[in-house]
Amino acid sequence: MTPALMLTGGAVIILSIIAGRVSGKIGVPALLAFIVLGMLFGTDGIFKIPFDDYAFSEDICVTALIFIMFYGGFGTKWSAAKPVALPSVLLSSVGVIITAVLTGLFCRAVFGLELSEGMLIGSVLASTDAASVFSVLRSNRLSLKYGTDSMLELESGSNDPFAYMLTLIIIEVTSRGISGGYMIFMVVREIAAGAACGAAVAFCAAAFLKKFTFGSDGMASVFMIAAALIGYALPTAIGGNGFLSVYILGIILGNIKIENKKPLVHFFDGITGLMQITVFFLLGLLSTPSEIPKTLILSVGVFLFLLIIARPVSVAALLLPFKAKPNQIALVSWAGLRGAASIVFAILVTLSDAANGSDVFHVTLTVVLLSIAVQGTLLPYAAKRLNMIDESGDVMKTFSDYSDDDNIQFIRLDINDGHKWIGKSIKEISLIPGMLVVLIRRGKTPILPNGNTVIEEGDVAVLSASGYRDGGESITIRETEITPHHKWNGKRVSELGLKNNTLLLMIRRGGGTVIPRGDTVLCSHDIVIEGRI
Repeated sequence: MTPALMLTGGAVIILSIIAGRVSGKIGVPALLAFIVLGMLFGTDGIFKIPFDDYAFSEDICVTALIFIMFYGGFGTKWSAAKPVALPSVLLSSVGVIITAVLTGLFCRAVFGLELSEGMLIGSVLASTDAASVFSVLRSNRLSLKYGTDSMLELESGSNDPFAYMLTLIIIEVTSRGISGGYMIFMVVREIAAGAACGAAVAFCAAAFLKKFTFGSDGMASVFMIAAALIGYALPTAIGGNGFLSVYILGIILGNIKIENKKPLVHFFDGITGLMQITVFFLLGLLSTPSEIPKTLILSVGVFLFLLIIARPVSVAALLLPFKAKPNQIALVSWAGLRGAASIVFAILVTLSDAANGSDVFHVTLTVVLLSIAVQGTLLPYAAKRLNMIDESGDVMKTFSDYSDDDNIQFIRLDINDGHKWIGKSIKEISLIPGMLVVLIRRGKTPILPNGNTVIEEGDVAVLSASGYRDGGESITIRETEITPHHKWNGKRVSELGLKNNTLLLMIRRGGGTVIPRGDTVLCSHDIVIEGRI
């Protein structure tokens, strides 16, 4: 890679970040800004960079989608998604088929396309885009009623694999004329191999995480990258659905107990952000805006049909049996944004023999642009008009983001024999101002305390307080390992003779942490954390 290329790449990323920030302030989805920026760099743009390598673009975009889908699963909070799992899965599977078939018939009836061409357009546009939907929801901090945000999360994260599978089947039917029996075999193989491989890789990864200790949080992130790549490659090698596999892998790993999960979330948040910038910019760069007017009537027609008929019909047909409310059905229909996955699937069509000269890529690109611009921009307004906003909720908490925006820290306090709180009610305890007892765990039973709750021996109290952020004081943190011959080995903390500007903050012992007191005895192989001013 030349210095000029690296310089251009760095500049594009910075410009994308700025463009995303500006677009968010004016209420336009950031992903739209990334595509437009790519167009400005492309053949018809300001910088006129010639780029038409569809095969290279497919490789890059597929790699990016692996991480986007993995993180989509990893960030799914299953306890919130479980109540709406069945309707979500129906929307992501049967809904994809209904949308594709209706769109294909529309293209045939209204625009006179061959049914195969119409079905190709319908299949690549049948899925909704998780990145697009949640870019809007998160940036506007929208939490939706009736678990709708969880439903949209699960649907948009899981319907890309089904749309991908449908696209491959239509390509095979158009190019090779496969039989109905082989088509059924392809569907079963794609789903079965994808689901089995995703679960198997997740099981192996979870077992490895329980047994292996990483030298740093960074290595845990590297391991997750490797797991995601294997989760995609393994089923793909045997004819399975790699996207389904990697999504299932993400859901399983995201909902098991993993040490230091928060750094992983922040890492993948950054990685998927970079992937989204890369995909949308690259797709904008790959496009030729001067070709868009040639397919504009078809593109606008398909967009309006999806928005007004295909999506609402499929959503209503699948959600009405669950007694969904009309305003929920209307919002789920409106939130069916098309995104990067659709354009990537259009690249697959372009590289195949199935396109028959049709410009599926630019039709799809135009529909995606219209979808993000119209549906994405107006989604917050639609949610408010349909009375679907849950004012008491926060969409950030729908996902396993472990957000620490409010800088609240939680402290565990074991109420052991002799503790002075035993037998006292919460209102009788003298707490430091700014602290609150938020939970009492009594055995296996959690208790939400009030002022009259009496604390008992053996309870575990959870306290909350504002976390500390460095205000500029010069504080030095030092680690000391207690070797068998260290002068502190076997001594109590009170016997160490520490200076007035030194305090023992914690002791790492084995796989746990000890909060030191004066009578705490230091042992060989302890790691002592000192704070000095």
